[in-house]
Amino acid sequence: MPRLTLTINNRSVSARRGESILSAARRSGSDIPTLCNLGGLIPAGACRVCLVEVAGYPRPVPACATRAEQGMVVTTDTERLTAARRMIVELLLAERNHSCAVCVMNQHCQLQDLAARLGIDHVRFAFISPLAGVDISHERFGIDHNRCILCRRCVRVCDEIEGAHTWDVDGRGAASRIICDLAQPWGTSATCTGCGKCVQACPTGALFEKDAPTKKATIDMERLSEWRRSRK
Repeated sequence: MPRLTLTINNRSVSARRGESILSAARRSGSDIPTLCNLGGLIPAGACRVCLVEVAGYPRPVPACATRAEQGMVVTTDTERLTAARRMIVELLLAERNHSCAVCVMNQHCQLQDLAARLGIDHVRFAFISPLAGVDISHERFGIDHNRCILCRRCVRVCDEIEGAHTWDVDGRGAASRIICDLAQPWGTSATCTGCGKCVQACPTGALFEKDAPTKKATIDMERLSEWRRSRK
């Protein structure tokens, strides 16, 4: 496969044609934070946490959805980018009810980890804190919309890997929410296969297994990788 060369953080990096900046950067050892990205899924560019600066570009671009190009000069960590990431994470925290102490993903949550990495100990924005509701109608799983950050990983893993197309997004802006089968209770879904891929893909505690709502949980990347390989 033809290759190209670009510069990432003052280092020369070789990349495949069509490869994203995020993929090339991570292979070279540059750790770009993300929330919506999940290896094997089509990049969505939804969270904007992976913004990077590219010489000659007027504004930062999402590394997950921007292809590496020959001669491109990329910077992944600047004061401007850190400020943008902090604002994004603070807005996510302000939009919903993230009560970490009673969450199944406490100490294993990617949003919590990123907030700590960015040194966020308070939020500058007014909390919207809607009573978003919890759906526990499914026999095995539940969804707590209060903890959802609309990364769409559940939607994409259900579409692209399981092929069930159970999840979708309804509404606009802060009023958006994940819905099941045209806004029906999860337990009545005619399309859900009960595979649990969406629960494994969720970066927060929005999707959870009902038999362990207060236990530690982790995202099983090995299991997700096996599912992705089985679909190829």
